[in-house]
Amino acid sequence: MAVHTFLQRGAWAAALSVFLLVACQKQDEEQLAAPDTTGLAALPAVAPAPADNPSTPTKVALGRALFWDPVLSGTREVSCATCHHPATGYADALDLAVGVNGQGTGAARRFRIPNTIPFGQRNTPSVLNAAFNGIGANGLVDASASPMFWDSRAQSLEAQALGPMANFSEMRGHQYSEVAALDSIVARLQAIAEYRQLFSAVFGGSNPVTAGNLTKALACFERTLITPDAPFDRYMRGDKSALTAEQVRGLNAFVQSGCNKCHNGPMLSDYQTHVLGIVDNEKNATSDSGQNGSYAFRTPSLRNLAFTAPYMHSGKLPDLQAVLRFYDPGRGVPPPPLNPNVAPNRRDPLLANVRINDPDAIIAFLASLNSSDFDKTVPTRVPSGLRVGGNL
Repeated sequence: MAVHTFLQRGAWAAALSVFLLVACQKQDEEQLAAPDTTGLAALPAVAPAPADNPSTPTKVALGRALFWDPVLSGTREVSCATCHHPATGYADALDLAVGVNGQGTGAARRFRIPNTIPFGQRNTPSVLNAAFNGIGANGLVDASASPMFWDSRAQSLEAQALGPMANFSEMRGHQYSEVAALDSIVARLQAIAEYRQLFSAVFGGSNPVTAGNLTKALACFERTLITPDAPFDRYMRGDKSALTAEQVRGLNAFVQSGCNKCHNGPMLSDYQTHVLGIVDNEKNATSDSGQNGSYAFRTPSLRNLAFTAPYMHSGKLPDLQAVLRFYDPGRGVPPPPLNPNVAPNRRDPLLANVRINDPDAIIAFLASLNSSDFDKTVPTRVPSGLRVGGNL
């Protein structure tokens, strides 16, 4: 009798164990099937344009020609594509940009000797999906007020295009002053018959080659450089097979770790500026104090991170492991150094709440935001007759 009772109890315990195991597996599967995606969304299929700059095929074609034409630079050796090349995801694979007096493409680009040009002040953001800057979780974005640059100092792609052409180290060089830069570039374009014809066909009027129309054409082309069909986008649209089990686990860890407090919406960015205390790049002669001297920098998008290393505004974090260690250094590996110019009490309070769970899975999830499905077309020629892309 005692033996029979013991066996019954043993069978009951085994059955209970199986039940609990199945229940836990079911709970895990439910968590994988339905992670918390509050505040996250897929990218729209088309980038919005300002009312005064609608997209047309001829305007896109003109913008593409200008994007690749080094005539826009003081030395006629640097184009927009020099630092935003499709081979490197429309970024440059460098910590800090090498513009004027540079030679090569991507991580192989170097200054020629002799050289009097400094590095670009900050890490080069990708142009991919920049048309969605400022987008909210509802998919709405004001294309005429999209925050640009690490310090959000320009609003809209049109306004952003003016900056590099007038910047000394990026495109201007010693050829003319910052004040004279745009007038000098417009005069060059007006002197090229093919550009006069192209601008006239797109914009009409008696004097179509203007700085305003130049930036409109560039912005129109850049709005075609989008990646709305990454695995994450397909997952958010209902294709639950688009992410692996590890990526779904990473999405859960991403949210549970608090990453989505700043990295949210379709672009995984709140488009606000935050003081993090990222260390300066030693290639800069002076400390980079960010937005209005506050050491605040805009939250970067997490789209296409596979193409945009090294990371942060100074390019000082070489890989995603280093980025996660910066946010949560308590994992047995020394964290990246902090900026001595930023006192601990000035750092964003949100940092205190970040605890990175399952970093490998988070990195796997971030890979679901990558897409190689974007326009990689390189023109065979540009209207100026100069070398396509510049001194590559």
